[in-house]
Amino acid sequence: MRFIIWLLSHSMYRVTHRYLERIPDDGAAVLVCNHITFVDALLLAGAVRRPIRFIMFKPIFDIPVLNFVFRTGRAIPIIGRRQDEAAFASIREGLAASDLLCVFPEGALTPDGDIAELRPGIERIIEESPVPVIPLALRGLWGSFFSHSGGVFRNPKRFWSRVEIVAGEPVAAEAVSADRLFERVAELRGSAA
Repeated sequence: MRFIIWLLSHSMYRVTHRYLERIPDDGAAVLVCNHITFVDALLLAGAVRRPIRFIMFKPIFDIPVLNFVFRTGRAIPIIGRRQDEAAFASIREGLAASDLLCVFPEGALTPDGDIAELRPGIERIIEESPVPVIPLALRGLWGSFFSHSGGVFRNPKRFWSRVEIVAGEPVAAEAVSADRLFERVAELRGSAA
């Protein structure tokens, strides 16, 4: 499955990676990344050496046909941080089992290329399961075919875009806050939306 994802993601984009060795080869951790396009998870799953379980918005998880792919990848559907105790139980269980989880804590695709304020659900995850958090940045995707720039699916000229995935230094659980992670992701992304 990961090989197929790698083929798809590297066929759509010219992908380069920097510092992905900062992501641990084993043990529980949470990846926190900016959210630019509908294929962000695909790009990350194809780039990172170990399987990633994505925490994703339940209405997206429930899309017919795609639901099979999400269930196969053991994605965790979530409604929202206040209403969804089942999702947080699944997150705790995954981290207790040494899974690598990924969340896009902006909560939605960027409408303008900028990073939105990170939602505090990431703080709850780390309070309940203190594990390292690795900030990631997707660079060069704004304006591509799957982003909101000019309307989704309306910019075929950017279909073969050159994009980059950059990993930051892990943040210890006791130092995690939504504001600090926002700063780290924004710094990694720089001006290359």
